[in-house]
Amino acid sequence: MKKSLLLVGAFLAVTAMAQAKEIVPEPVVVEETPVQIVEKEVIVYRDREPEGFKPNGYVDLQYRYYGEAEELNNKNNKVSNNYGRTQLLGQINMTEKQSLEYRVRSYNDWNSVTNKNQEGENGTQTRLRYFYDHGNLGDSKVDLTSRLEYKKDTDDVQSLEYQARFNIADYLFNNDFIKTTSFTFAPKYKYKWAKNSADYENILGLDLFTMNQLPLGFSFEFNLYGDQHFYGERQATGAKDTVRNNTSLTMEAYLYNTTNLYANDDVTVDFYFEGGYDPYTWNSEKIQRTVKADAKAIEPADLKADNYNYYHNSYQLYAYPQLITTYKVTPNLNVYTSLGAEYRNWAYQSEKSARDWRWQPTAVVGFRTTF
Repeated sequence: MKKSLLLVGAFLAVTAMAQAKEIVPEPVVVEETPVQIVEKEVIVYRDREPEGFKPNGYVDLQYRYYGEAEELNNKNNKVSNNYGRTQLLGQINMTEKQSLEYRVRSYNDWNSVTNKNQEGENGTQTRLRYFYDHGNLGDSKVDLTSRLEYKKDTDDVQSLEYQARFNIADYLFNNDFIKTTSFTFAPKYKYKWAKNSADYENILGLDLFTMNQLPLGFSFEFNLYGDQHFYGERQATGAKDTVRNNTSLTMEAYLYNTTNLYANDDVTVDFYFEGGYDPYTWNSEKIQRTVKADAKAIEPADLKADNYNYYHNSYQLYAYPQLITTYKVTPNLNVYTSLGAEYRNWAYQSEKSARDWRWQPTAVVGFRTTF
């Protein structure tokens, strides 16, 4: 009986084990949490200026007083004394390629108050220049800039000129001693006119502009202006002779130097010098009267042996040292004063008889602001 019970127990145990092996656990289901996309509000600050080019420039306003040139103080020698000049000068860089320069000069004669026997300057001169930089020509280093100029002189003679300016400075001298910042050829066309409808000129020409930086604060400027004049009315060259055309060549040569004498955070004192030919002029004809915008008309009665307009060649040679004090009011505003004197052959400028160099004192006060 016991054996039977043992056999039955063993059989049940084996059966239970077999059933246990056949049980398959149910799979565990893992539920994934759904991803939620939250859109955040983007804040745009409208008052922030975009990066890149910003219009910029400067404004310079000054008053210059011209004193008496020593021993040359009568009307017959055509020297201007005791007069003032208010000048507004500035530039606006409108885009990376376009800029506008302006200069307005207003002269006032003090002699009506101080000395009626002397002669100063009166009137207003206006000059506007628009520049457009076309960039380099192809793969070259030649920069092309167009310049359009309008000018109205104190005698109401006006002119309009276009220049195509080719700057090849990158091909020239650039070393530790000399650096060429400008070497520009400029073919041009200019039209001048006066109050008289027949008093006009058509001018074709080629100009050369150069500027070089030298050591010790020096720089040198050299310019040439070659012009072929076509007059609207015949120009007198003598008692009876007249011409319709004239060829002229004008040279300018200037030496500049700036030497600092004192400087701190706000104040600088500089010795400034400039001088040279201003200008030397050659003409193919002995023109007695022209409509040149930079000179007053000379009447035939004033033509004497020493009058520089009567000759083919004439020149002015000058030196102009100054002591300039500048005060920095703000980072963008400077106030300045200048005391100096100009040494020039004022009365006689013919190449054959240039003489009588004299000093004329000057004083300047002004300010310049940048933006």
